[in-house]
Amino acid sequence: MDFIVKGTLDAVKALYAAELKESDINLQETRKEFEGEVTVVTFPLTRLSKKSPEQTGSEIGEYLVTNLSQVSRFNVIKGFLNISLTDEYLLSAFRDEILSSSFTETAPNGKKVMVEYSSPNTNKPLHLGHIRNNLLGYSVSEILAASGYDVIKANLVNDRGIHICKSMLAWQKFGNGETPESTGLKGDKLVGNYYVIFDKEYKKQIDELKAQGQTEDEAKKNAPLIKEAQSMLQKWEAGDEEVISLWKTMNGWVYEGFDVTYKKLGVNFDKFYYESNTYLLGKDIIDEGLEKGVFFKKDDNSVWIDLTAEGLDEKLVLRGDGTSVYITQDLGTAQLKHDDFQMDESIYVVGNEQDYHFKVLFLILEKLGKSWAKGLYHLSYGMVDLPSGKMKSREGTVVDADDLIQEMVDTAKQRTEELGKVEGFSEKEKSKLYSMIGMGALKYFLLKVEPKKRLLFDPNESIDFQGHTGPFIQYTHARICSVLGKAGVDVYEFDAIKTFSATERELILALSKYSETLQAAAKEFSPAQIANYVYELAKLYNKFYHEEPILKVDDYQLKNFRLALSKATANIIKQGMALLGIEVPERM
Repeated sequence: MDFIVKGTLDAVKALYAAELKESDINLQETRKEFEGEVTVVTFPLTRLSKKSPEQTGSEIGEYLVTNLSQVSRFNVIKGFLNISLTDEYLLSAFRDEILSSSFTETAPNGKKVMVEYSSPNTNKPLHLGHIRNNLLGYSVSEILAASGYDVIKANLVNDRGIHICKSMLAWQKFGNGETPESTGLKGDKLVGNYYVIFDKEYKKQIDELKAQGQTEDEAKKNAPLIKEAQSMLQKWEAGDEEVISLWKTMNGWVYEGFDVTYKKLGVNFDKFYYESNTYLLGKDIIDEGLEKGVFFKKDDNSVWIDLTAEGLDEKLVLRGDGTSVYITQDLGTAQLKHDDFQMDESIYVVGNEQDYHFKVLFLILEKLGKSWAKGLYHLSYGMVDLPSGKMKSREGTVVDADDLIQEMVDTAKQRTEELGKVEGFSEKEKSKLYSMIGMGALKYFLLKVEPKKRLLFDPNESIDFQGHTGPFIQYTHARICSVLGKAGVDVYEFDAIKTFSATERELILALSKYSETLQAAAKEFSPAQIANYVYELAKLYNKFYHEEPILKVDDYQLKNFRLALSKATANIIKQGMALLGIEVPERM
């Protein structure tokens, strides 16, 4: 509502001889219990008017009604000036802006951003926590792209380390040559099974050593399995051909498995980075930091940075024997990513258990004088819980991503058939619909919550055709498509509408806020803003559908207007849901 802001600035200048900036004007959506669509908060303006908030609001309101053709009337409640827009303005905004083919298009803003997400370990399949990460990263990427950014979707794969060696060693000892082909298992699941087997056998050895009189810490260090795993890691780092060959084979199995899951989730990547290629990076940056006096050495030759002045602590950045720690390779990888793409911003989608790590990483890069460090952002998100409790990978109690996806599709099938929504569908069409609804339920439930919040995911609650859910929105889209199909025309011509109902006004205003909502979601990296906007739009359309006749109205102009309003709503629902990675059906 730029014209309201400009009009208010003009009013303040004309009435009180004062100059303000656009950012000084506070606009809000009018509360539902009051008449109006847009509210100007007048409390901050009283310092200029030297009058009460009510009198200030009345004077500005009179000015706006007199000088702006888009404003029909106003009312003032305490310090809030509620403005009603004319039907002519709303009709023109609907016809000239909302119905235009360019309404949802955003011009490129010339900025490049990388979104790094997924970052799986190659010793286990993806689980529920990974699902939130992938969906969040993908949706943020789509929102930024729709907002005008050039987006690079990146995946840093954790494909080396002691945890990978544990799966490899367990397969060597207990696998009897099993392969995904011989077992019928996806490769990531097969490798994950051996990670669990390692943990069970390792615990047995710990118990045996404790029974022989060792303490728990001693037993954990002295158990033969862990020593063998450590030896295998050393051989890997030394380039041992046999170990490298096994590593490539088992990682290959995992990648094939990941690809299947990524396809089911509907996510993709433009660039893969592998820790096996980046773990030695960062040592040059440590040398650079020592030269600049950013880092210091201790007596054991280890390298540190003192961040106590920033409220943090001393942080190890290189071990005394010259080997890397996580922060070393993360510094190097950050530099590599920037060298590769020269992006303006780089977003790391990583769980909130890494909040401290990223504070340290970004601060170190700033202290090193990296100009691009200001563009780094940690999109921290909360964990996902299930009614059954917390998950642990090494104990095999995780909720496997593929199993959850299948459960969602099965539940969608059951609910849809119970409601009789697949009459006349072929088996192929049914299968596609069940997948669409099941995945829509899963994605919407995980994305409608602000990323930082921890959430409890209940599969049954997520598939509800009447609740705050993906299936409710999907059903609304199908309902609109049904109405449009029955109309039998594609173009809805109308010239003038004598008056709008309150719901029609609400619907036009809601549609007009799409671009504003998109930009806000991009700024905050928040798919939840899109999710909740689309839900409110769907809810509003259902109210309109039940209150106003569409196909049975006699007035030709009004009928076409309502059909056009329906089509515009379907388009925005479809585009908004696509930003969440969710498909919407045309019938159900």
